[in-house]
Amino acid sequence: MGFPENVLARGERVERDLHPHWLTVVVPTILGLLLAAACVGIAAATPDDATGNRIQWIAVAVLVVIAVPAVVVPYLRWRTTHYVVTSHRVMVRRGVLTKTGKDITLSKITDVSFQQTVLDRLIGSGSLHIESAGDSPDEDLSNIPHSNDVQQLVNRLIDEDDLRRRSHGRDLGVGDEVDLLPPETPDRPVLAEERRRPRRSPD
Repeated sequence: MGFPENVLARGERVERDLHPHWLTVVVPTILGLLLAAACVGIAAATPDDATGNRIQWIAVAVLVVIAVPAVVVPYLRWRTTHYVVTSHRVMVRRGVLTKTGKDITLSKITDVSFQQTVLDRLIGSGSLHIESAGDSPDEDLSNIPHSNDVQQLVNRLIDEDDLRRRSHGRDLGVGDEVDLLPPETPDRPVLAEERRRPRRSPD
């Protein structure tokens, strides 16, 4: 399931929608297979009578109690964790029942670095550290697939966002003096307070 488009601003596009690396759920998956095999083995080993059926139901109940926190919850946590890089910001969404989220606009990001262990390099994963200006705490994104590529992507988007803001500012004449006074017309006399305001001489 992709990240919902209805949370995006006008003109904002998703550049990368990531979950943590799939190897983070390998151990829970293997454990789930072992629990299923144990359930089948108990069913085959117990007699097909009242006592055997009782043992089977007890075994299934115990295995389900083990499987929920050890298999189901890690998978749901992996599936509901989104690292989304857009043309305007970096979004983090986490949580199965209780959702948490954080948005870091590109203009506030001061540094993006990645770290890879030997195992991370073998599996193509890593961690990203995003430093942001202001009172917002830094954000650590763990188990990012191709973390070095994501770092380069974020840095490129930061440069593009800065260039877009500068170009937009020039288009609006930001930094130039703007004459906001109404034009003088023969139909309306100039007010006293308007005469006191400095006017820009025409070029």
